[in-house]
Amino acid sequence: MFPKEVYVARRERLTKVLADDFLLFLGNRNVAYNYLSNEYPFRQDSTFLYLFGIDEPDFAAVIDSGETTIYADDVTIDDIIWMGPQKSVSDKAAEAGIGKTAPRKSLAADVAKAIASGRKIHFVPPYRGETTLELSELTNIAPSAIAQNASTLLIDALIEMRSQKEPCEIAELERHTTVGNEMHLTAMRMALEGQSEKAIRAAIDDISLQSGCQVAFPTICTISGQTLHNHSYEGILKKNDLLLVDAGSDSPLHYATDNTRTTPVGGRFTQQQKEIYQIVLNANDVAREAMRPGVLYMNVHLAASRTIADGLIALGIMKGNAEDIVRRGAHAMFFPHGIGHMLGLDVHDMDSYGETRVGYDEEVRRSDQFGLSSLRLGRRLREGFIVTDEPGIYFIPQLIDKWQAEGKFKDVINYEKLKQYRNFGGIRIEDDILVTATGSRIIGNRLPATIDEVESVQKQ
Repeated sequence: MFPKEVYVARRERLTKVLADDFLLFLGNRNVAYNYLSNEYPFRQDSTFLYLFGIDEPDFAAVIDSGETTIYADDVTIDDIIWMGPQKSVSDKAAEAGIGKTAPRKSLAADVAKAIASGRKIHFVPPYRGETTLELSELTNIAPSAIAQNASTLLIDALIEMRSQKEPCEIAELERHTTVGNEMHLTAMRMALEGQSEKAIRAAIDDISLQSGCQVAFPTICTISGQTLHNHSYEGILKKNDLLLVDAGSDSPLHYATDNTRTTPVGGRFTQQQKEIYQIVLNANDVAREAMRPGVLYMNVHLAASRTIADGLIALGIMKGNAEDIVRRGAHAMFFPHGIGHMLGLDVHDMDSYGETRVGYDEEVRRSDQFGLSSLRLGRRLREGFIVTDEPGIYFIPQLIDKWQAEGKFKDVINYEKLKQYRNFGGIRIEDDILVTATGSRIIGNRLPATIDEVESVQKQ
């Protein structure tokens, strides 16, 4: 946990917005994997972690007119036999600066009393079925209506607070980049002919586990990089393949690292691979250099998109004017996702509050254009935001065939030239970026990124 003063200050800030309200927070419970006593690794709800810091299952909390109560039960002797001695609920609450606790069973009566007195129960939208059902039982709202009855006032207040990272949060992520970086360096060293995707994935996931942490999300480790979120690990690396690894580690306090590197198998790019890789690297650098307080993140995405279009024009894959190509969305055949997203306690930070609500506002509306519609964050950057910078170029045979059959963008896409790239795969380069008072910087030490740096890793 952070020092208790951090959590006290957060709750005080929240109650300034919802001063006289009844705020209900359900921590996560253990979830069965394939039978009741075989459970998934526990991961606490990020909102609960942010406000209370208690990383244990079966906790709940209420902030009622500024006063916080933790609801949980002390372990029994049977629990101690299986799990060993545990701190008391009151001790855990005290570590978060909370002096009032109550048995978990008393939560229902306290919520019912608040409802009977005509008070609104504020809660955030659940993302687990068991939480939805518990909220339904507590509030007498049908499970199907729970999400739409989540408190927009509470959601917006939490988005405002969590968007700008505190110094302690930045320091936590900065420290943990050493683990995330070692995961990627290991994968780059293992990108050898005859190696298997599953062995590389196992090796890099193990680095996070050895640090005492889980991976931040299911690792992408693939020689089929044209599939954006490829979670198959059946491939065997061959000469001239490209290994794309998108992976991160969940820090001890559950802040996520998220990087991507693309490595040539055997440590040497072909000329064709160098040309595409350099375009992606240029887009990555352009995006980072564009990030500063007050800049629309959507404009960062568009700047990277124009860089990609310019590069593809230079290779003869596209033709015309980059500005026009991006305005029409033709470049999205090769770059069909957004430049990045918020990063923090969640790898897609605060996604449970609603991706569009977190990433957009009254000034910037989400686009419905293919590619641009996948941009998770469009609003103005502020000091303290941590975001990802992850441009890519992908040659997806099925998408190429579909657009060519439809005659789509045939005036700016050279379909004949594309035949040379049909089996290329994909390249993505991703860094984690902190927006500073005057610009931006990469969190931690940057992983090898230039062509020379990437090719030199296997020589070390």
